Amino acid sequence: MAASSTSSPDYLAPFRIEPVFTARVWGFRDLRPWYDRPTEAQPIGEVWLTGDDCIVATGPHSGEKLGSLFSTHCSALLGAQAFAGGSPLLIKVIFAKEKLSVQVHPDDKMAQKYGQPRGKTECWYVLAADPGAQVAAGLKPGTTLANLQQGIRDGTLENSLSVLSVHAGDMVFVDAGTVHAIWPGPILLETQQNSDITYRMYDYGRPRELHLEKSLEAVRFDTRAGKIAPRQSNGRTVLIDVEYFRVERIPVSGTISSQQLRANEKPGLAYLFAASGAGRLSGPGFGPIDLATRGIVAVPASSPEFVLHDLVRPEGALDLIRITPNWPAESR
Repeated sequence: MAASSTSSPDYLAPFRIEPVFTARVWGFRDLRPWYDRPTEAQPIGEVWLTGDDCIVATGPHSGEKLGSLFSTHCSALLGAQAFAGGSPLLIKVIFAKEKLSVQVHPDDKMAQKYGQPRGKTECWYVLAADPGAQVAAGLKPGTTLANLQQGIRDGTLENSLSVLSVHAGDMVFVDAGTVHAIWPGPILLETQQNSDITYRMYDYGRPRELHLEKSLEAVRFDTRAGKIAPRQSNGRTVLIDVEYFRVERIPVSGTISSQQLRANEKPGLAYLFAASGAGRLSGPGFGPIDLATRGIVAVPASSPEFVLHDLVRPEGALDLIRITPNWPAESR
């Protein structure tokens, strides 16, 4: 697809993004020690790291919303992979004090049928988990439409879900059409298509809208959802590499160059998230950029080369999560 803008500069340097703290009825009123964010208002359930309303925190575009930057500098951000849809990925941290709804997301085709640009395929990287933590991803074999309808009516829908025990370091894939649920216990780094379409099937009696007709239309009874086994490649752990996104874990002790971070990939947008530890990016043409614990930095496709310094030695390495868009074959 064509780029959405021709006004991009020759390059955009890396920049830090300020998160948006999003209220959810099932969230926490205090996110410490993860974020210094107590609240007396509505509980916070999601920290949006790359949402369109997130603010660019460093560089010449400081103060601008990320969505606006994508609309005017899409080619500089995404390079040859620029497309008309703007920002391709939404990255969040999920904090569930109570159960989320049992829900499902549409695929691209269904979303576009109802006037939305894209559906929602996602994955969950488990940053931390209480003993016995579980999530649900998919339906038990043999589940039928009648089972789902009955479970929604009588409150037993959970009985049809495929339940997974999760631990820190696990990666769970949730492709569009998968009936799923997040329960209290894990802290999740969620990477997804930049869409917030959710069809609730069951919500534990909360007074929120359900989307029964569309949710049943969106359901796939056989999906690829489940845990993804990590694999080693070029000195990093590839946590998942599917359509829409690739997520890697890269330990940084000392320094690492942007070329080493990219390995053999062609230049393209990358997000650098500090799961633990802290770092600093420095390079020609831009001032040092600090990457705080649980912070995120965008590295545009047109970025100059740089070096990432680990700031926590000798206590431990920066636990870096690198996230990049990955286009389906039909979009390339």
